[in-house]
Amino acid sequence: MEDIRDIKGFKGFVERLTLGITRVLEGLPGVMDVRFVEREPVERRCLMSWEQKHECALPEDLKDFYLTTDGFTLTWSTKLESQPVPLGSMVINRLAKLLPLSQSAIFSLPNMPTLADLDTQEEPQESDGAPEVPHFDERSRILELDPCGGNGKVCLVYRNCTQDQEAQDSEVWFLDRALYWHYLSSSFTAYYRLMITHLGLPEWQYNFTPYGPSPQAKQWACLYRPLTSHSDPHVDPNGEPILNRLDPSKAFRGKVKPPQPKKKSPAQTGGGGGIPKARLSGTRR
Repeated sequence: MEDIRDIKGFKGFVERLTLGITRVLEGLPGVMDVRFVEREPVERRCLMSWEQKHECALPEDLKDFYLTTDGFTLTWSTKLESQPVPLGSMVINRLAKLLPLSQSAIFSLPNMPTLADLDTQEEPQESDGAPEVPHFDERSRILELDPCGGNGKVCLVYRNCTQDQEAQDSEVWFLDRALYWHYLSSSFTAYYRLMITHLGLPEWQYNFTPYGPSPQAKQWACLYRPLTSHSDPHVDPNGEPILNRLDPSKAFRGKVKPPQPKKKSPAQTGGGGGIPKARLSGTRR
């Protein structure tokens, strides 16, 4: 790493590692205090030791990531009434913190329910081609990539595991606070690009859930990612993207008074095709 520790070399290294997102953030209105934490790379022997300990083969792209830097932390703030407010956070746990998903110590008492109790019954298989959700028991091995600031957890998941055998294939899933799983990507590289693209905004992972992020998080997304800030990335039943549309006939209903019907004059009450009474009286003999 000595060849990139000089100012110009390391700055270029950060640009490549962050895909240039630091310059993008610094150019956004109100963004301040963009910080990237510099870390040394992980030694290859540490990677091998980790794989043996957890019986999981790290994907090659994640290995290359840790051989470049031991984790990733990039934070930024926004100016609110002349005061900095922490907002964006992009985190990939260090290798030492890439640990199996564990439950809180409050649930470690005897006879208390565990996460594995959620898998006592077989869940019905999805019929629309969606991947099978991970399990909390021995059928899956779940490793925490990002704690998401307490709003859930992004996990590296190995499904269809067998005891005493090294798990091979992994995916990236999001576990929300209600302990429901949501698929994010098939590879670490794809997830890394998602994280960079969403600028580390609060609750951005909830864009991949049926209910979306909170209203406050949506407001921040509308400010810094207005083109893709809607919570549902799919299309409406007509096959068109979901965008904000203004229908004047509905938005301004009741604002315009309907025209009043014209009152008929007394001469028109008898109808226009009748014969005057005076003419009728003159015809009598």
